[in-house]
Amino acid sequence: MLEREKDIRELQNKIEELRRMALEKNADLTEEINILEAKLGKMEAESIRNLSPMDKLALSRLVERPTTLDYIEKIFDGFIELHGDRKFGDDPSIVGGIARLGSLPVTVIGQQKGRDIKENVRRNFGMPRPEGFRKALRLMKQAEKFRRPVICFVDTPGADPGAGAEERGQAEAIARNLMEMINLRVPVISIVIGEGGSGGALALSVADEIWMLEHSVYAILSPEGFASILWKDARRAQEAALKMKITAQDLLAMGLIDKIIPEPPGGAHRDPDRTAAAIKDCLLQVPFDFMLAQGEELPGRRYEKYRKIGSFLESDG
Repeated sequence: MLEREKDIRELQNKIEELRRMALEKNADLTEEINILEAKLGKMEAESIRNLSPMDKLALSRLVERPTTLDYIEKIFDGFIELHGDRKFGDDPSIVGGIARLGSLPVTVIGQQKGRDIKENVRRNFGMPRPEGFRKALRLMKQAEKFRRPVICFVDTPGADPGAGAEERGQAEAIARNLMEMINLRVPVISIVIGEGGSGGALALSVADEIWMLEHSVYAILSPEGFASILWKDARRAQEAALKMKITAQDLLAMGLIDKIIPEPPGGAHRDPDRTAAAIKDCLLQVPFDFMLAQGEELPGRRYEKYRKIGSFLESDG
């Protein structure tokens, strides 16, 4: 998978180089560019054909893949980021604030990974600490007070496993989010845009609907971790990924998610604008006004939704 990505990037660079040459030398290189673009289209189509779960996991982890802030910028208007949990501090691995979806005020929250090592360190590689989950919950409760729908973007390998996070109540923070989200009296839509891992993902995905991008993944833990625990051998991650059913297609077939949003050929990173437009189109179809009018009924519906999921998992397991 990664080797194919490298070949595709090299071909893209060649096309860009030919375009620059055509401009600089005022030369007609249309035929050469068209040939390479046709080859690129074929390579991109082949790159996503018959992807294994581990291939999709690799795709979801690509540093070039659009992040929460990328989607916020392209989907919403007037985003104002809010900071801090009002208890300990601000966690940069979770971003959130208020914005407009068309003319509708909404609260947007999501995990944020970095674009390079320096930013990833600052964002803790998208692994939230307790203050991040508490910030998210603070914004959700604020949304409930002012009757704004909540839209969550999920993209994390999992919650921060460090000693400091545990000392500040990591497990309690995640558990409280689960409890409070089930009772929110405003609509909640959660969208897995990359890697949805463990409790870190679950803490933002107790929702009326859960959507996934076509090549995203959603699981209780990474295949590497699963293989290490079950077989004491992380090298069996490929086998673990198959057994875990981590892909959007597997999860939709089991009824554990509600929608798959298609990605451009080659993945979301190939055309972030097109991917964002697909997400926005789906969001604009949600009857938020109707759901807001039925706010008192939303917790009961959410509860029944997750009871059915629990019953399915019990019977399947």
